[in-house]
Amino acid sequence: MVLIIDSHPFRYEAEALCRMFLHGRELKITENPQIPAEEDYIYTAVDGGEITVKAKINGKYAEAKRRAENEHARNLELAAFGVLTEILSIRPKWGVLTGIRPVKLAMQMHDEGLSEGEIREKLSTQRLVSEEKLDLLLTTMEHELEIRASSKPNSVSLYISIPFCPSRCSYCTFTSHSVEKAAKLIPQYVELLCGELKDIAVLIEELGLRLETVYMGGGTPTVLTAQQLDRVLSTVNESFDMSGVREVTVEAGRPDTITAEKLAVLKKCGVGRISINPQTMDDSVLAAIGRKHTAEDVKRAFALAKTFEFDSINMDLISGLPGDNMEKFRKTVAEVIALDPDNITLHTLTVKHGANLAPMAQSVFAATADAMNEYAYGEFAKAGYFPYYLYRQKGTVDNLENVGFCKPGKEDIYNIFIMDETHTILSAGAGGVTKMKAPYDKKIERIFNFKYPYEYIERFEQMNERKEQVKEFYERFPLRQKI
Repeated sequence: MVLIIDSHPFRYEAEALCRMFLHGRELKITENPQIPAEEDYIYTAVDGGEITVKAKINGKYAEAKRRAENEHARNLELAAFGVLTEILSIRPKWGVLTGIRPVKLAMQMHDEGLSEGEIREKLSTQRLVSEEKLDLLLTTMEHELEIRASSKPNSVSLYISIPFCPSRCSYCTFTSHSVEKAAKLIPQYVELLCGELKDIAVLIEELGLRLETVYMGGGTPTVLTAQQLDRVLSTVNESFDMSGVREVTVEAGRPDTITAEKLAVLKKCGVGRISINPQTMDDSVLAAIGRKHTAEDVKRAFALAKTFEFDSINMDLISGLPGDNMEKFRKTVAEVIALDPDNITLHTLTVKHGANLAPMAQSVFAATADAMNEYAYGEFAKAGYFPYYLYRQKGTVDNLENVGFCKPGKEDIYNIFIMDETHTILSAGAGGVTKMKAPYDKKIERIFNFKYPYEYIERFEQMNERKEQVKEFYERFPLRQKI
């Protein structure tokens, strides 16, 4: 398959739109306007105000032309959407939206003074979003607005990266490393991480910022020993002003890493929210994705965690997993609801480069993902859960979404803040990305920590010096508005 970019600067938009339809099919991109005689192709051109898209795929041909005085990129997307829908008989439910934050887009319209009806009309006609997804989007936005409003100009959150796992799941592309291979790195990693956390705490105090939420993710943070968890979390409690912190989350994630000793440490250190993530409750699917535990292990870990009376326990599920089907998925949904977690996050399988599943076409797993999601959304609603945050990823099967559901008052505040880009997120640890949000401006800048644990260890001082960029950012965008 060849994507032809003929004399226009909208390569990113054209590629992102086409990949929504192609389900992992190889896509070669060229600026050579010559249409291939034998290969399938998608041709895109912008000549003045005239946009042309034509394609031949699997022996079928279609073309579209549009006139546009402005917004050439969007009109190119709309033309390509129409052509590919005609040829492939596929109509992505999110229309031409290729970004990962559709709720943020709706919120921007809300902030501009548009009513819900006007937002719905605009996203339907200009972005071709389906009524089904508009309902989900606007319901989620409604629940996010109140949480977002609680953030102040000086608010920040803290992300702590623990990039180690007991084993690597076949769908995973996160920067995580098997404990078997990386165990020797962990003690030194923990020590340096604590040092970085202390430096961030000083930085927050110097800048007059207020810490709102703390999130320890990975990886699987509970691969650390109880002593190591205590070391990291005690450093947080001793170094930061925790008086204004509204939420501390630790991803316990894998049930095969959860022990009573570790849970006791989390509770002692003020962790209010944990996540136990089975992804599926079917043992055959667990084995297929490389998990080293069973559904019964999940139930035992969840029951143990309940005895510690955390404020909130989340469970993650994934639709569209290899080896899964509607019968197995219905059983998973029923068993998770029966456990009565406070939050349930439903991810749609994403197959990216670097994952063990990547060599296999996405379409192998996409057949039932949409049906699974719709079934789960209905069952969650019946059980008293509502959607409170939503995001998308590139490469997700059927171009679908990930949605967090919760019971009333059990929202994960951090998830809303990071998806909405409400305020600055300061990150510690390998692979962490500090995202600085200007207090009175839409300006966002990023600082990247080294990706791999060995880099983080070997080049720690060099990496940590980058924190000076945070000071420079707040000098350019001060907490007090200039009059």
